Amino acid sequence: MAKQKSNCPYSRECGGCQFIDVPYEKQLEDKLAYMRGLLEPYCEVESIEGMKNPYNYRNKIHATFGRDKGRKLVSGRYAEGTRRLVTVNKCRIENERADEIILTIRDLAEAFKIQPFDPKTKKGLLRHVLVRVARHTRQILVVLVTGTPAFPSRKNFIKALLEECPDITTIVQNVNGKDTGMILGDKEEVVFGQGYIEDILCKKSFRISSKSFYQVNSAQTEVLYSKAIEFAQLTGSETVIDAYCGIGTIGICAADKCGEVIGCELNKDAVKDALANKKLNGLKGIRFECADAGQFMTAMAAEGKKADVVFMDPPRSGSSKEFLQALCTLKPRRVVYISCGPESLARDLKYLTANGYKAEKAICVDMFPHTGHTEAVVALSLME
Repeated sequence: MAKQKSNCPYSRECGGCQFIDVPYEKQLEDKLAYMRGLLEPYCEVESIEGMKNPYNYRNKIHATFGRDKGRKLVSGRYAEGTRRLVTVNKCRIENERADEIILTIRDLAEAFKIQPFDPKTKKGLLRHVLVRVARHTRQILVVLVTGTPAFPSRKNFIKALLEECPDITTIVQNVNGKDTGMILGDKEEVVFGQGYIEDILCKKSFRISSKSFYQVNSAQTEVLYSKAIEFAQLTGSETVIDAYCGIGTIGICAADKCGEVIGCELNKDAVKDALANKKLNGLKGIRFECADAGQFMTAMAAEGKKADVVFMDPPRSGSSKEFLQALCTLKPRRVVYISCGPESLARDLKYLTANGYKAEKAICVDMFPHTGHTEAVVALSLME
């Protein structure tokens, strides 16, 4: 029997979209069933919010450059769990314009005789290309990641790229010559435009640079954040802590609905972006602290200060025990847990429900259709 044709020609090699050939409604059913089984001991999972069009949703696209067996310049991504480069020309979940720009860069690199960088031999130049496309403003950021700072004929290359793609808003050269799994290096230079783009999320404006954390599915992020703010039950007077705040997206989206927002973030670059976003939106009732959120909450509690609501959006590994202890010491009236790691969410809920909190309800948001990832929002309240 002949194999059924896949919805994606790269799926069997790439491995990034594990469920690309599963009907979308079935994907949602399976994800919801899994989350309900996982969170059943703590609260009801009400539903899962899927997408009307679950394709081409990724606004951040990354391509690695190399040569195939025939020595032809190719771009794509490493096969899941390997360092084997799979040539990808058009991805079903990536922004279509971003994919087109990457192919244009590949063609230009071939024309300019630019060699792909090999991190082992340290030879070559072009290592990765990162493209970010703003959903609402349509602004485009292109990051050329090179193995060395020296970029022969850079001025002419950029000129040719802008002639082919005049819709590009800004271009950055980032230098990463290390043999690591990191895409971006520490050093970068703006070679065209302002070095960042702006987008709109939940009617608020955000500045996005090469290293900014910004959710890759803008449409579903609005669903996710709207549900999180709804779960917070804000009345206009609350003191809110936005833990793991990044560039301030959740706190800024909630700022008009509460008294004060305090964003906590350890990454200095993210705090810098958050402050720029505060100014961009003309907000006064929000401030950002470059601090560990757990230590910040512990200090607040020691000083007799209180917070009414805490938004927490930890990494996939979940929160540390120290953070959870600090949260339970501060005792906010409500906690809204935004999770991108179901297993770590269940672990953290076990701790919180054993230490004074009741998990009221949860909802899932399908941020990454055709993959195994599921995000969830859980509403918790302090038990009297």
